[in-house]
Amino acid sequence: MNGITGSKELKSQFPKSFSQVRIVGSGLIGTSIGLGLVQHGIRVEMIDSDPKTQALASDLIGSKVNESPEIVILALPTRELELVLQREFDLNPNSTFMDVGSVKTEVLLKVESIAGMSPKFVPTHPMAGREIGGASAARADLFIGRSWVVTPTPSTNSECTETVQELISLLGATPLILSASDHDAAVAKISHLPQIFSSLLAKQLIGTKPEWMELSGQGLRDSTRIAASDEQLWKEIIYSNRQVLTELLKDLQIDLEALIDNLEDPSHIEKMLLQGRIGRELIPGKHGGKAREYSYLPIVIDDKPGQLAAIFNECSTLGVNVEDLVIEHSPGQLSALITLALSAVDARKLSDHLGAIGWNVHPIRN
Repeated sequence: MNGITGSKELKSQFPKSFSQVRIVGSGLIGTSIGLGLVQHGIRVEMIDSDPKTQALASDLIGSKVNESPEIVILALPTRELELVLQREFDLNPNSTFMDVGSVKTEVLLKVESIAGMSPKFVPTHPMAGREIGGASAARADLFIGRSWVVTPTPSTNSECTETVQELISLLGATPLILSASDHDAAVAKISHLPQIFSSLLAKQLIGTKPEWMELSGQGLRDSTRIAASDEQLWKEIIYSNRQVLTELLKDLQIDLEALIDNLEDPSHIEKMLLQGRIGRELIPGKHGGKAREYSYLPIVIDDKPGQLAAIFNECSTLGVNVEDLVIEHSPGQLSALITLALSAVDARKLSDHLGAIGWNVHPIRN
C-alpha cells in the first residue's frame, strides 16, 4: 500500500504534457533517459541501428511500440543525425524533437537543412555521463541533481521548449537555457579540455616500467580517470568543437612553455600551483552552488565483513549525512583506514558517538 501511494505522489508532482516518447539511440544516455522515464509511467520506445543494442535496451526498459510519440529524442552521435533526421520527421511530423549531443552549433546546421523541422526541434545537452558507455551501463538516476543545457533558437516553438524542460525536470535534472555558442564555449572549457588533458597525461604512461607503475597513487588515478572514455565518441566531440578548443589549447600551451622556461624559478612554480588551487575552488559542489567545506573523520576498522555496514547503521541512527568515503587498504593487511567526509557538525557528532562505543576513531581533519 505504501509503495503504491508513494508512486502516485511522485507522478502527481510532475503534471505531464506527454505520455509517449520515442528514443532513437540506445547507448548510455538514451537508455538512461528511458529508464528514468518509465519510472514515471511514461511509455517509451527504444530504437537503434544495431539490433542487439536495441534488444538489450528494450529488455531493460520494457520498450513499447509508440505510434504517436509526443517527443522524439535523438540520442546518437552528431555525425549520425543527418541519417535519421528526415526519416524521423517524416514519421512523426507532430512530435517535439530533441537531441542530447555535446556540441550544438553543428546540430543546428543539420536541423535547418530539413524543411519545417526547426520550430519543432529543441537542442539539449545533459551534463551527465560515465566513462563507460552502452546500454548495459545505463542508470535511471544518471541525471538527478545535474544541469541539462537547453539551447532553443529564435525559431523554436515555445511550447516545444516547455515540453522538453518538463521532461528534463521529470528526470531530476535542472534545465539551463544558453545560446548554442555559449554552450559550446562552456563545455569546451569544463568538459572537452579536461578530457584532452587526461588522455594526454595517460598517454605519457605508455612504456613506463611496470615496477614504477606499482607506485601509482590516487592522484594519478583521479587525473586519468576519464582517459578511459570511448575514443570513438570523443573523437567526434573534439572534432565538432575544434574551433573553440583551438584557442583553449593555445592558452594551455602558453602556460606549459612558461613553466618549462621557469623551472629554475621557485616563485613561478609556486604562482602556477596557487593559480591552479584558485581555479579548482571555482568548481561548485556536487549539487551546484558553492563547494562545501567538509571535515574528514578517519576510522581504523578490522578487515572483516560488516564493518562498513555497522558504521553506516550508526550514521543512520544519528541522522548524519556522509558526503564521501575513501578506503585505504593493502592486500594482507588486517585493518583498513576509512575516511568519511561530513559537515563539521556531523563529523564531531559521529566522532564522539563512535569513540564512546569503542570504534578506533582518529582526530578530525579539516
